[in-house]
Amino acid sequence: MSRQLSPASFEEARAALSQAAGDGHSVRIQGAGTKRGWTPAPADAELEIRTESLDRIVEHNAGDLTAVLEAGVPLARAQRQFASAGQMLALDPFLGPEHRATVGGILASGDSGPLRHRYGAARDLILGMTVALSDGTISRSGGKVIKNVAGYDLGKLFCGSFGTLGLILSVNVRLHPLPVATATALGVSADPDQLAAGARALAAAPMELEALDVAWRDGRGGILAQVGGAQARRRAETVATAMRAAGLDGVETTDDDADLWARQRAGQRSPIAALVRVAARPSALAQVLRAAGPCSATIVGRVSLGHSYVELEPDAVPELLRRLPPSSIYTVLDAPTGTLPEIQPWGPAPPDAALALMRRLKARFDPAGVCNPGAFVGGI
Repeated sequence: MSRQLSPASFEEARAALSQAAGDGHSVRIQGAGTKRGWTPAPADAELEIRTESLDRIVEHNAGDLTAVLEAGVPLARAQRQFASAGQMLALDPFLGPEHRATVGGILASGDSGPLRHRYGAARDLILGMTVALSDGTISRSGGKVIKNVAGYDLGKLFCGSFGTLGLILSVNVRLHPLPVATATALGVSADPDQLAAGARALAAAPMELEALDVAWRDGRGGILAQVGGAQARRRAETVATAMRAAGLDGVETTDDDADLWARQRAGQRSPIAALVRVAARPSALAQVLRAAGPCSATIVGRVSLGHSYVELEPDAVPELLRRLPPSSIYTVLDAPTGTLPEIQPWGPAPPDAALALMRRLKARFDPAGVCNPGAFVGGI
C-alpha cells in the first residue's frame, strides 16, 4: 500500500516531491479522488501526495473579479464564497459524491461542464499558477490581474496534464458576475439530423447563451439552451421561438432549471457502466447520435464544442468506436475495472511528432519521471 501524505504548506509539498524523486519513488498526486479511475496511473506508487490540506481560499478580490485558491479547495466551497459577492468561477463540472471535487483536481484533469459553451475551458480562466516540480523547485507564472504577461503560461500547460508534470499548489483565477436569474428553453426530436440542425442554428444565433447542450436517450433527444440575467425568462422565449422555427417539437421554457443542468453534469460520469468522451466536429453531431442507437447508449454533450459524453455497457464500447465519425477522437473516462482490456483509454496514438513533444515536456518538468507515471497518453 502507498504511503499517504497530505502536506499543509507549499514547502512540505515541495520537500515531499523532491525527496521521492531523490529516492526514485513514484508519486501519485491526488485531490479528492473523484476521478481516480480516469487514468491508468499506477496503484502501487510508493507515495501518494494528497492536496486535501492545501485548502485555503487565499484571496478573493471581489473588486477585481479575481481569486487565489490553493489546490485542495473544494470547488463547491469556493463557489459559495464567490456567490456571496454576486460572482462565480465559470467552471461547473460534475463534482462527485458530496461535491468533493477540488480545484486542483478539476484543473489537472481538464474537466468542465455546460458553462464551457460561453466561458471557455478551465485553462481559459487561469491568470496564474504555482506548482511544485520533482527537481525540488517551486515555479510560478502569471499574476493576479486579468491582463498580465508575467512568465510562461504554466496554467495552460498543467491543465489536463493529469499530474504528470508536477503538483499544482495554487491557482489565480478570473471570476465572472453571477447571473441574477437563469432560464432554459428546451426542444425535442427523434430525428438526429433535425436535432443537429437545430443545434447548429442556435449555436450560430447571436443570443449570448450561457450554455447549449444536447441530450439523447432511447432514440429521442433534446436541446437545452440557457440564458442568464434580469430578463432571462423573456430571452428564453426568444430562444424557444428559434427552436420552433428549426422544427423542434415540445418546445417549452422554464426558470426552474437547476435540476435540468445538474442532470446534464451528472451525465458526464458513470458509476456503473462505461463512459466515453468523444470529440468530433460539431457538424458531425448527427453521426454521433446515430452511433448511440445500436449500442443502447445515452449522450449528453456540448453542441458548439463537439464534445459528447457517451454512457453504455462496456461490451458495447467496441461497436460504438466502429460507428463514430472517422475524424473523431475518444477517451474512456469511466469503466468497471477489467472490462475493457483491449481498448486504449486515450484512443489511437497521436502522431509521432506530437508524442515526442509531449515526452520532451515531461522530461523538462519531471526529469525524474516520478509524477503520476503512466497516467497520460503514450504511457507518459
